Amino acid sequence: MAVTIKDIAKKAGVSYSTVSRALNDQNADKSDKKKRILRIAKEMGYVPNQAAINLKMSRSYVIGLYFSTISKMTSPFVLHDVLTGVYSVVGSRYNVVVKGIDMHEPGTLNPTYYDGIIVLSQRNEDLAFMEEVMDKNIPMVVICRTVFLDVPNVTTDESRAVEKAMDYLLENGHKNIGVIEGDPRLDSTRLRHRGWRAAAKAHGLDPERIPVEYGNYRFTSGYQAARKLLEQELTAILCFNDEMAFGAREAIVELGLKVPDDISLIGFDNWDMSGYASMKLTTVERNMGDIAIEGTRILLRRLEDGIIDNRRVYLENKLIIRETVKKLN
Repeated sequence: MAVTIKDIAKKAGVSYSTVSRALNDQNADKSDKKKRILRIAKEMGYVPNQAAINLKMSRSYVIGLYFSTISKMTSPFVLHDVLTGVYSVVGSRYNVVVKGIDMHEPGTLNPTYYDGIIVLSQRNEDLAFMEEVMDKNIPMVVICRTVFLDVPNVTTDESRAVEKAMDYLLENGHKNIGVIEGDPRLDSTRLRHRGWRAAAKAHGLDPERIPVEYGNYRFTSGYQAARKLLEQELTAILCFNDEMAFGAREAIVELGLKVPDDISLIGFDNWDMSGYASMKLTTVERNMGDIAIEGTRILLRRLEDGIIDNRRVYLENKLIIRETVKKLN
């Protein structure tokens, strides 16, 4: 079998990208690390893939980062964490262009403009855009949502994650629970909805009797939804993201109540929300930065090493237990 960059990286004890840079950098100055990698490649009989070399010569060094929407449905925390994750991998080697799928005019995608595209998808309507990317033969990775396409896919099991959060409330004796969901048009909302209902049924509760209000994953919507829920006798509120949980906390405090003494609160995402309030929120960790990093690494292995890896990768969601859930039983 032909020697690959992966083989050289393993023997040299360095990353794929380090080997790729050493083999493709034509600079006359050679560091000790580069000399060692070149020596190992020669000893192993490495022969460059000419097709990959030809492809490199016609590259734009631009990666497209497409969100379902920029203007309405995406929290700024998502955009920040994903961009930070992407740039931590690509560094200064690529320019990253951020666009909204909802603003894309079908048929206008230019295959010479992008070396690859990362899609953060939340809606079924995004499939038409993904199919256009595939038709144009642009390497693509889809993150944050499970898609049944022959492309790399990095996501988490959001149903199971919210099921664990609801389990935790129920195991701590909470029966009168309200739920603040997100925009029902988003896959993340539908998956999380499925999760808390499964947990309720498993604990012998009727999901139809659990009050639900809808937000849009923003602080103000969490506040407004909590005000409505707190018209009922509740001991806990499950929120579909941390930003809405902090909004709910403001509504709780306005009513003269305390978290968790009067109302327990649990969120989702594990973002640093210390700018809103000094509340140590119990939450489910979904690290969008890690998802973006893994997706970008897969894309770059395709672009730089010719490694096609069309697996579906599920990263773990952890329940982060802090101080906002009171034990009742």
